[in-house]
Amino acid sequence: ITVCVNNPHLGAMKDDSLYHFSLGTTTHDLPAMFGDVKFVCVGGSPRRMKSFIKHIAAELSMEDAKSEYPNICAGTDRFVMYKTGPVLSVSHGMGVPSTGIMLNELIKLLHHAQCTDVTIIRIGTSGGIGLAPGTVVITKQAVDATFLPKFEQVILGKTVVRNTDLDQSLAEELLQCSKELNQFETVIGNTMCTLDFYEGQARLDGAFCSYTEKDKQDYLKKANEAGVCNIEMESSVFAAMCKLSGLRAAVVCVTLLDRLKGDQLSSSHEVLQQRPQILVGSYIKKQLRAKAVLPTVVVL
Repeated sequence: ITVCVNNPHLGAMKDDSLYHFSLGTTTHDLPAMFGDVKFVCVGGSPRRMKSFIKHIAAELSMEDAKSEYPNICAGTDRFVMYKTGPVLSVSHGMGVPSTGIMLNELIKLLHHAQCTDVTIIRIGTSGGIGLAPGTVVITKQAVDATFLPKFEQVILGKTVVRNTDLDQSLAEELLQCSKELNQFETVIGNTMCTLDFYEGQARLDGAFCSYTEKDKQDYLKKANEAGVCNIEMESSVFAAMCKLSGLRAAVVCVTLLDRLKGDQLSSSHEVLQQRPQILVGSYIKKQLRAKAVLPTVVVL
């Protein structure tokens, strides 16, 4: 399965500059650089995505433990990109606009590189609703702030609505992998994607707040009744664009707090943030081994 781009104008371009990656079709040999990519993991934080590439390299035993991983996007400070074997790790920044820009260029990169059978997974953090901190949520559907499974974008002055379904078989495979790991609680549920961290997520601790504690609780309980397990700010555009491009996609986020019990994050939660990396790293290893890309190690 190839990566789809649905843009008749691309074929007429002599050079496609992936500006925010500092890459291009005439300046770089994209098939040679990326043609073997089978798994792409994306997340908001540049530091977290560098941490992930080190984790997955160790998990796959593909690199020396002391290896350095150069930032492929070093010509820009917008995003970072790292690669080891068939795994690509890319940051997307915070929120829908930044994520959408990155995905446009990532999808074109995978297309130009002639990649096939690519699986893409967003790993990140979120606020839970009625879940213990540290629970990992695999997204069933990305919903908007009114709990509807859609992503809206204004194009040429008109509102375009796109589907936000994610690959359910991939979600189930990830859940099964977590059961086999047996290290932390993992659930499948809907993820609410908002356009803001504060009022958009019913927080009481922003610079502005136009509602009461009861209003907040009522809203979050309605979200929970609608199947929402967690809240973040990227899943809707991620789901919509991956579906349009034919990419098998999943969202795996750890909850850092239960939003029914508070709003503020008091620590870095470094240990909790590693949980999506551990799950996705284990899943990728399992898949590559099943396809005989990795040797099976027998301990005698």
